[in-house]
Amino acid sequence: MLNKNNFLIGVLTAFLFPVLAFIIAHLLKNNYYMVSKVVLPFLVAIGINLVLIRICLKKEKELTAKGIMLATFVIMLMLFIFKIHLK
Repeated sequence: MLNKNNFLIGVLTAFLFPVLAFIIAHLLKNNYYMVSKVVLPFLVAIGINLVLIRICLKKEKELTAKGIMLATFVIMLMLFIFKIHLK
């Protein structure tokens, strides 16, 4: 998936891990620890995206890295906004 240097592929790849984090958080919502740490799976997904940015930059896939970076910042902004409104 990361073999092509395409902005759209980077954006779609970056949204893959937060969607998986949302599914995991939804499945574990009855777990007491997860109730107090709702954002934890999303922070792990953001960390994975940052590693993907590093890998893309090493492989000289700048457009893909820019797509991942844009989507990661959008995800972080959404988490920040929703975290403030949920309190």
